[in-house]
Amino acid sequence: MIPLVNRDSLSSSYPFRVRIEERLRGWIKLIFSDRSSRNLFLFLILNLSFAFVELLYGVWTNSLGLISDSFHMFFDCTGLLAGLVASVIAKWKPDDRFSYGYVRAEVVAGFVNGLFLLFIAFFICSEAVERLIEPPEVKHERLLVVSVLGLLVNLVGIYAFQHGGHGHGGCSHSHGGGNTHSHHHGHGHSHHHNHHNHVHSSSGPLGDSQLMKGVFLHILADTLGSVGVIVSALVMRVTGSMIADPVCSIFIAVLVAVSVLGLIKDSMLILMQRQPKELDNVLPNCYQKVMQLSDVYSIQEPHFWTLCSGVFVGSLKLEVSRDADLKYIVSHTHMIFSSAGVKQLYVQLDYPAV
Repeated sequence: MIPLVNRDSLSSSYPFRVRIEERLRGWIKLIFSDRSSRNLFLFLILNLSFAFVELLYGVWTNSLGLISDSFHMFFDCTGLLAGLVASVIAKWKPDDRFSYGYVRAEVVAGFVNGLFLLFIAFFICSEAVERLIEPPEVKHERLLVVSVLGLLVNLVGIYAFQHGGHGHGGCSHSHGGGNTHSHHHGHGHSHHHNHHNHVHSSSGPLGDSQLMKGVFLHILADTLGSVGVIVSALVMRVTGSMIADPVCSIFIAVLVAVSVLGLIKDSMLILMQRQPKELDNVLPNCYQKVMQLSDVYSIQEPHFWTLCSGVFVGSLKLEVSRDADLKYIVSHTHMIFSSAGVKQLYVQLDYPAV
């Protein structure tokens, strides 16, 4: 007898399956809506496929070098996957708990990818030192073909990211203005609220973001690795010296480590809320212009930080006269800092204490 299907279980599992499918379709739509994230997804598929090819070829030829390199490529794919996930998360809309949205995900992904690459460079260098002490027998004739194919795969990735279109910012953000508070301090308190609506939208590819810098450095490190293997294989074929392989590996590891230090430093400074470097020489001039506005006495508690790549946010408190034109001061303050690149500014106006 054929067992009957429980309709209740079907009805309960169906909505869950539908939700999963809808979420997957939403993620795919987000990935393909941006050229850079689409290129990243396609290159991830290509890189993962070649890693399987290299693994199978290494098993077939009994080459331990190719097998270990295929696992290295799988490890790289995790970095690319992290970048892809972050590119999707960065496009999520703001909510009650994340009022700025999830745009900082691209900075976090750049920092994590930088640490990944630093670990890879350290691993390559330590393994190369062991091979310098005891050079193993390398079957260079088997390495050359696959290394050339790997180089071609990485060149495709570099071409895709160099021609993937670069936006003027790494995130898109929209908001509805900051409140400007004017407080009168004395025997009584009166509050005047002037709302300065300000909307900023920096939509575009993630081409200039910390995220894509990290992904690009991943591809560049793989490309250098392929070049190093090709060079060492040719040197070993001509000279017969097995020491060429670890020497090339150390050189590549140093190049990768040096190239990624800038990304780690920049990402860490953003996460530490450092004042944007681009504004270091600009902000003093802005302060001077604000102080020249009528009825402005002093600037207090200025804070400026990077929300994500290319989007600067700031807040400050102005001490003004009781007879000041609040709308005039607020509008001109926003104009001054907007011209300097600060697209979102919160201004608080205070009266001096009696």
